[in-house]
Amino acid sequence: MKIMEKKPTFGLIVGTRGFFNAELAVQGRQDLLAKLEALGYNYVIPPADATPNGAIETYNDAKICAELFKKHRDEIDGVVVILPNFGDELGVVHTLDMAKLNVPVLVQACDDEDPMKLGVKERRDAFCGKLSVCSNLYQFGIPFTDTSTHTCAINSPEFAADLDYFARVCRVVKGLRNLRVGAIGARPAPFHTCRYSEKLLQATGITVVTVDLSEIIADANRIVRQKPAAVPQKIEEIRAYGRIPATIRDENVMKQAAWSVAVENWMAANECDASAIQCWTSVQLNYGCATCLTMSMMGEKNMPSACEVDVAGVVSMVALLLASGNPPGFLDWNNNFAANRDMCINTHCSNFPRSFMGQEVEISNLDVIGAQVGADNAFGAIKGQVKGGPMTYFRMSTDDGLGLIKSYLGEGDFTDDPNTIQGGSAVCRVNNLQHLLKYLCKNGFEHHVAMTRGHYANVLEEAISSYLGWDLYVHR
Repeated sequence: MKIMEKKPTFGLIVGTRGFFNAELAVQGRQDLLAKLEALGYNYVIPPADATPNGAIETYNDAKICAELFKKHRDEIDGVVVILPNFGDELGVVHTLDMAKLNVPVLVQACDDEDPMKLGVKERRDAFCGKLSVCSNLYQFGIPFTDTSTHTCAINSPEFAADLDYFARVCRVVKGLRNLRVGAIGARPAPFHTCRYSEKLLQATGITVVTVDLSEIIADANRIVRQKPAAVPQKIEEIRAYGRIPATIRDENVMKQAAWSVAVENWMAANECDASAIQCWTSVQLNYGCATCLTMSMMGEKNMPSACEVDVAGVVSMVALLLASGNPPGFLDWNNNFAANRDMCINTHCSNFPRSFMGQEVEISNLDVIGAQVGADNAFGAIKGQVKGGPMTYFRMSTDDGLGLIKSYLGEGDFTDDPNTIQGGSAVCRVNNLQHLLKYLCKNGFEHHVAMTRGHYANVLEEAISSYLGWDLYVHR
């Protein structure tokens, strides 16, 4: 995804009150710009001489800043508001109201450094001013994100962490509001659980682009016949991606390469960021390979792909990718783990990206589906167990009956406890898992779930609850 290739660009508002020490506003602006440049963020801010002290206080100041923001509307991913002193609540809110960027907003207020230095010329009072600014944002209906502590120093590690968190929130919001998903083929007939509403997705900014599976099969067959330069390049990429058993015929690797080229060509032609694919059994019977490897390798390139045309499932994967920066996996909640009720085994055939597995993968034939369609028609499964470590899980779903998008979110861990499931597997530990499973059953959620390595639930919670407006259950 292109959005993963660069850090966000922030619009900046330095809020000030003229009767406080003006030097605080000047220094705050300088500190902020230095901080952002050191961390590699881009920014948009009025020139220092465009307003008194380079800050925003009056309605006229707000107009100047809002006009600049409008000119850079397509670049700005979020707005950072800093309050070096009390800050003028109306200057900040008028800027945002007039600019109407509809992007996340972070509000920071600077610490007073020493309780023994709070004279008229020394004090900031940003502690108090932040409450006034946030009250006005609330009154104007402008959602915003708070820093981890009410006040903090611009040069502190805490504020650097807040900026990283906010950048991830911005990436999730922008990425999902502009997402294009390729739906390649029809969902398997028995899987009503994979149904979804294109209209509800479109209302939140997610476009679904459909194509019949036969078109991709036809293009793959053409590529097999013509053998363009992309095929040997893809074969080389496949052989470097994982361990292929000696029993796998070169012809099957070549067919898998042609299939990958066909899918990736269609994705590029339609400017799709992610995909959901009809992964069984038509492609095996009518072409002769599995789709898992293609999906895994696209996922490794930050183009998630979900099984069984689960479009809402791949949106869930994209959300995790945007929040974490780590390629997500797509799994079934699948098996209990003996009598441990806080553990389970999640699995798929599989399409897990290599870095999601966390270790070397085997690329070979599908097992369960291969027994039905013939192993020689089913090369391309990613096999192995996901390596232990922290993980975040997430699922969004369109609920036509309620007319809304609903979702759930939580954190847990992958463990290295062994199991004998074929394909890709992950042994998971989630506190109070039984309560989560009851919630999923009672609320009609699918058996599919997206997971990524690392703990990033707080990012998705903020993006969804503050900006996207989806119904969200956070499992604690």
